Amino acid sequence: MTVAEALASSRIDGREARLLLAAATGFSEASVVAFPEKPLPPDAERTFIDYSERRKRGEPVAYILGHQEFYGLRLAVNPAVLIPRPETEMLVDLAVRLRFESAVDLGTGSGAIALALKHAARRAEVVAVEADSAALAVAKSNAARLGLEVDFRHGRWFEPLRGERYDVIVSNPPYVANGDPHLADLAYEPKPALLAGEEGLDAIRDIARGARVHLATRGWLLVEHGMGQDAAVRALFAQAGLEEVQTWPDLAGIPRVTGGRA
Repeated sequence: MTVAEALASSRIDGREARLLLAAATGFSEASVVAFPEKPLPPDAERTFIDYSERRKRGEPVAYILGHQEFYGLRLAVNPAVLIPRPETEMLVDLAVRLRFESAVDLGTGSGAIALALKHAARRAEVVAVEADSAALAVAKSNAARLGLEVDFRHGRWFEPLRGERYDVIVSNPPYVANGDPHLADLAYEPKPALLAGEEGLDAIRDIARGARVHLATRGWLLVEHGMGQDAAVRALFAQAGLEEVQTWPDLAGIPRVTGGRA
């Protein structure tokens, strides 16, 4: 089987097929495109067929490959953690603009946000909190591989923080409502990291309520949320006593991150 034959027979998205074929063969993506007549080694052919079948069953490419790019960092991922999304990079961008000296990432998952913050602000203190021990192991492994020093703590939201205050608190918490029809597209990802009650606001409500105790003077809380939740999130922030509450849209124009100042 040649490269062209493998791609044609996969019956999956062309871009994804090229990614998976490159991983199965060790060829670069450019080589996959440039040399369609190149024959595949038998073991690579078998691996690619397996990858293609997994993808056709709905398994995300990131889980098949075992990694995902985020903010210029290659992060290991597995079904214990959510796959980092490009739109979440906006949360990092907003935090970096604040020129913080200390930050905490609540519900760090793979460590994506915390590690991106540390990479962008090497001298800053970055703490990452995660309640799930399997996810925390993934985050710690990513930090060790990337050589980034983050203080990882096991617990739910503010529980492990011991009264410390931070310049910025960031979080991409669960914000999908129970029974949301889009859950079918997220079947492989961990439900506790997705679901947040009937309105999808339970986690954000908890974070907003506890934020001021852990924010330094004039510190910021920045939280990612879902489409259509921005007004409700702003109301929760205001009820929690935060000031200068505002929402920023992502590149698609969807209100994506809401922030408030202590």
